[in-house]
Amino acid sequence: MKLMKTVLVGLSLAGLMSAAAVQATPEEDQAAFQKFFTDKFKDSIRDKDPRNFVHGSLALSEDAFAQWQEIDGDFPPYEDGMDHGKTLWETPFANGKSFKDCFKEELNMIRASFPRYDEEKDTILTLEGEINACREANGEKPFAWKKGDIADVSAYLAHEGRGQKIDVRIPNEKAQAWYEKGKAFFYTKRGQLNMACADCHIAYSGNYIRAELLSPAYGQVSHFPVFRAKWDELGTLHRRYAGCNEQVRAKSFAPQSDEYKALEYFHTYMSNGLEWNGPAFRK
Repeated sequence: MKLMKTVLVGLSLAGLMSAAAVQATPEEDQAAFQKFFTDKFKDSIRDKDPRNFVHGSLALSEDAFAQWQEIDGDFPPYEDGMDHGKTLWETPFANGKSFKDCFKEELNMIRASFPRYDEEKDTILTLEGEINACREANGEKPFAWKKGDIADVSAYLAHEGRGQKIDVRIPNEKAQAWYEKGKAFFYTKRGQLNMACADCHIAYSGNYIRAELLSPAYGQVSHFPVFRAKWDELGTLHRRYAGCNEQVRAKSFAPQSDEYKALEYFHTYMSNGLEWNGPAFRK
């Protein structure tokens, strides 16, 4: 029975990876992607509820989930950073304006508004990218990209937006070109270890690498920015992308590079329908 289950999962994965190589529509990609994970983990995801994919590998381990609940419920380590982010958000710039003047959405909807395609600039707008764009438009120096102030402001906005649905749109052909660029990045092997994002987070998701349980790609973006014990601070999604590239001994790209913006666009679209639940704590 175990062998048969392994074979079936393997066949399902082969179908998903093959679909990635052909010109499937984004909607077809998303349906196959989500079905793969809900089928693979139907008996092991916490409470057998696909909504718990937002908790990553924690939702596959009762012990890890219980430990996380204790940490997150009593003394969430991201709280100080989040509070600092709120202060930064509310503090006027030298010209008297503030972040509120740049973001037209209601506070609880800002996180859910990104990433999105901007037709005028033909690019993908990300939350962190727009935080720094706001600062520069108001004569302020941009924050460093990976950690610190930018992660703190992002964490505050993520917390305010908890519970909103992930709902990335692909409105036209130019937006789809960005999606396809991100999709290609996700499935392309790279580095001395010759591994793709899909190898760890589709093929080997739910398996251990040393003492770590590899998280499913479905829902991964939902809890960023994250406070990692390894970092002892909050960090952005693009910081994590760079770290993953380095772990397979590949060249990492700059935060907010076209490569990582496209990857974020694809990666987030794949989790449409789940809820934003950042910031979070991870090992």
